[in-house]
Amino acid sequence: MDVADLLTSAGINISVCVVAFSLYSVLRKQPSNACVYFTRRYISEPIRHDDPFSLHRFVPSAGWIMQAWRATDEEILEAGGIDAVVFMRIVVLSIRIFIIAAVICVFLVLPVNYYGKDMEHKNFRFESIDVFTIGNVEEGSKWLWAHCLALYIITCAVCVLLYLEYKSITKMRLAHITGSHPNPSHFTVLVRGIPWSQDHSYSKSVESFFSTYYPDTYVDHQMIYRPSTVHKLKKDAKKMYRILRPVETEYVRGDKPCYLCGGTAHTFKLLQNGEDSIRSQTSIDELHPTQIEKECPAAFVFFKNRYAAVVAAQVLQSSNPMLWVTQLAPEPHDVYWSNLGIPYKQVWVRKIVVLLIALAFVFVFLFPVTLVQGLTHPHVLTRWFPQIKEVLKLQFLNRLVTGYLPSVILILFLYTVPPIMMLLSRIEGNVSRSDRKRSACIKVLYFTIWNVFFVNVLSGSFINQMSIFSQIKELPMMLAKQVPTQATFFTTYVLSSGWASLAFELIQLFALICNILRRFILRSKKEPTNIALTFPHHTEIPRLLLFGLLGFTLSILAPIILPFLLVYFFLAFLVYRNQILHVYVTKYESAGQFWPIVHNATIFSLVLTQVIAVAVLAMKKSPMASGCTIPLIIISLLFNEYCRKRFSQVFKRNPAQVLIEMDRRDEQWGKEEGIYNRLRSEYCQLAYISRDLTISKDFSVAGPNRQSSTDHNSPQGVNENSLKQATELELRQ
Repeated sequence: MDVADLLTSAGINISVCVVAFSLYSVLRKQPSNACVYFTRRYISEPIRHDDPFSLHRFVPSAGWIMQAWRATDEEILEAGGIDAVVFMRIVVLSIRIFIIAAVICVFLVLPVNYYGKDMEHKNFRFESIDVFTIGNVEEGSKWLWAHCLALYIITCAVCVLLYLEYKSITKMRLAHITGSHPNPSHFTVLVRGIPWSQDHSYSKSVESFFSTYYPDTYVDHQMIYRPSTVHKLKKDAKKMYRILRPVETEYVRGDKPCYLCGGTAHTFKLLQNGEDSIRSQTSIDELHPTQIEKECPAAFVFFKNRYAAVVAAQVLQSSNPMLWVTQLAPEPHDVYWSNLGIPYKQVWVRKIVVLLIALAFVFVFLFPVTLVQGLTHPHVLTRWFPQIKEVLKLQFLNRLVTGYLPSVILILFLYTVPPIMMLLSRIEGNVSRSDRKRSACIKVLYFTIWNVFFVNVLSGSFINQMSIFSQIKELPMMLAKQVPTQATFFTTYVLSSGWASLAFELIQLFALICNILRRFILRSKKEPTNIALTFPHHTEIPRLLLFGLLGFTLSILAPIILPFLLVYFFLAFLVYRNQILHVYVTKYESAGQFWPIVHNATIFSLVLTQVIAVAVLAMKKSPMASGCTIPLIIISLLFNEYCRKRFSQVFKRNPAQVLIEMDRRDEQWGKEEGIYNRLRSEYCQLAYISRDLTISKDFSVAGPNRQSSTDHNSPQGVNENSLKQATELELRQ
């Protein structure tokens, strides 16, 4: 591939981005699309406009870009919580790292690569991409020290920036724990593996066990019931709500006549606060107190203080580690109720099965990756499809097929990966939604790094020779030979998977199509209810880290990728801030638990880059430069170990010192009684029904007396009048 082919691919993606960004600036101004582009505010206050037409609504503008740029971390924290802030810090960290790498490599390494051989250069547009790689440098050249120096500067910059970010995010996590309102999960322990007894129920076993061994701190417990029981109650509640909702839209308070039977003899009273009423009056223990067979061997156990809950969660409760297994409970909104009924003895079996399925999926995915690699070579493509030989003689089509099409095909295949990994994470038995998403994030990360990077780089060596396991010792040399040759493919992959994916992320194509079908094809006047989307960390974090891996490994081998990569990160900064502020709804938080994944993946990318650099410099017969690169590997590993000892434990366990101080503060302020009263209702298994019904009520009831059910202490809580004014201002820009 030459520079003209690369520019063709860049031109296509730039056109896609310009069209998509312009289209978005128009679509977001249409009142009918408010549920797509202002989902967070739409849930609290459905947006209605009296003016059906205005010319400014059809003129593209860049107002949303300025709003995203000016948004502060405090606004991001209020809108998306600490996880959103951590994600944006990942983007900012990537920008800082690759600005340094781009300046060093473009102005130092790239000229060395370009003039590395004594040769006559063509016109710039027709130069091969290979002349910009380290493969164009003469063996034994003294200029190879420039690559070693650049790698030292990049390594030092990465270590310093990673340390500062790790320290800052750790402080942010501790501030989140200490500064927030009393969290029920700090007082609650999830117990699984409760032993079966013929004499009494699981509930009696839990009460007897914790009353005996934790008599001073045990408060109460809440049993977990089989999903079939809860689903039946949920279905009945929704059916009853649909019957009563039309009457509810006409009356606001008081006793209302029931016209269902054609008369006024029967009356019923409307509940003004549906969520509080359901939580206070609905308890599964009260519904089925005698049906022991519907209990699961799991329960939420409540303690008087945070320290007692942490101690109970971390100690071994029984001589049999498979019984009375305890862990700190997830937040109430974070609980994944359908997995709580899984017997604990099945969890390790499920993890093994999921691992085997994931490995099988990885090997199955080798076939589309091999197909994509074949498309990048015209001679292979004509051998597979002889009928297109004449078509490839056209210069533009040849560039399109061999330069742009392979990365697009690979991206289409990769879109199937996150849903499958999310399904596997659910099968694993994770008890919280954040754990499920974090597990899916790790699986997607491993999958994309292996299939996009290693398989594409080593397809010629490993797949054709079928000697993947016998050549492990030769892996560094294979990477050193193949990575520079794949610089073109990875650059076009950044363009198509990075730039174009951000454009489609901004437009929200699927939600937009569904909204158009509902409004203009089906002619439905019913307002949508299930439109709240959480931020897709399991897809976006692996993409960022994959691009980081490509940037690190190619920074000194083929620096031409770095400007395109920087453009992607700058666009990501604007697009993701806009989406966090307006589209994604925070239903639960992990308090920054994704950051250790990012740190470990960045260190892996850095060490892999250093290993490849050692092998490349050795192949170029520069033993001194190769040997001087080896200490960087040791320094990076020692730095990672220090960070693991210094910071990572805070993300695994809450410090006892912090929890005890919080307990003493609550005791001084007299908050214990209020906390105890909330615990059982917060972990009611039927509580999520009330949230669904309350959200539906917001869309069906309109009037000056209607109150939003959103918790004003949560990130989603917004004053209605200011919310309406702010949204109308957004739509006009």
